[in-house]
Amino acid sequence: MKYTRPEFNDPNVPVIENKGLFGGGKMTFPVLEHPISIKENFRRAYTRQNPVWVPNSMTDVSTNMLATMNGMPEADFSRTERYDWVDWFGVEWTYVPEAGGPMPKIGTHFMDDILDWKEKVKFPNLDDYDFEGHCKKFMETYDGEKVLQVNIGLGCTERFVSLLGGYSEAMVAMALEPETVREYLEAFADWEITVIDRLCKYLPLDMITYHDDWGTERDTFFSEKMMEEIVYPPTKRIVSHVKSKGICFELHSCGHIERFIPYMIDLGVDLIQIQARANDIPAYKKKWGDKIGFDLSIMPEPGMDKDGIIKAARDMVDNYAAGGGFYSSVYSPDPELLWYGTSELYYYSREKYEEEQA
Repeated sequence: MKYTRPEFNDPNVPVIENKGLFGGGKMTFPVLEHPISIKENFRRAYTRQNPVWVPNSMTDVSTNMLATMNGMPEADFSRTERYDWVDWFGVEWTYVPEAGGPMPKIGTHFMDDILDWKEKVKFPNLDDYDFEGHCKKFMETYDGEKVLQVNIGLGCTERFVSLLGGYSEAMVAMALEPETVREYLEAFADWEITVIDRLCKYLPLDMITYHDDWGTERDTFFSEKMMEEIVYPPTKRIVSHVKSKGICFELHSCGHIERFIPYMIDLGVDLIQIQARANDIPAYKKKWGDKIGFDLSIMPEPGMDKDGIIKAARDMVDNYAAGGGFYSSVYSPDPELLWYGTSELYYYSREKYEEEQA
């Protein structure tokens, strides 16, 4: 062990406090020395070019939702009760705390037939939202050393699903009216690109996270043929636009989506955030790790102690850090476990990368 890990609550160790996730209060971390800048290390990590440590989103990244930057309606993840809200497309949602997020409100359908999309769907006018004001307010407190990430939310298929009221309805539409669905998705991609441009006008973005769930925990929602002919082309335009600005593109996609990873690589996706319980991610790392990166979290299991979180951090590094293409997050409501997990992820990955790059 080359680097000495700081002990929890050692008064001689400087600390930094970050805001907790979803209004969860403050989190305390040890101040870690960085031989290169956080942003440069992150760039090296996602491009697989000799990172110095595994980036940790809890200490290295300023993560924000699109709603923070434009003031649009959004789910409040800090609330503990169910409640209804309406998004900027006019879709009704119910926030479900048991599920950890919003779901389309039961019994509502924004649109019953994809053939009606031109009459029904009104893409939000970005001039109706104060991007400049909200972004300027954010920049007043933004730590410029951190990676600036914005989660832009629903992608091509997720927005399409929300408009039709569910995946069953959306998949039937894709099967019966592929040309119309394709036409709508291309229009959505045009609009999404304007959103990205508006954000880039006011923010020095380093990463955009884009949500598009493509499967259940058993398999994908749609076939490779539908991917190639319907979903891939508009998604490619969005990814290419982001990449053309020198911004890292992260794709969040739930479900067992193994069959779609080659498409993600062809799209130019830098990082994928996928379900560990639905995918054999260690196998994916071995098969595709030289072409695409992974975003995975370290979370303590019930009853886990200091040694357990240290082992979890080391296992994560051993399984995924080789060659770069990996970043992580350490989550825990226990301040001691958060401290030791964060420290071990940083120092153990530094030691591993130094050995690898010697």
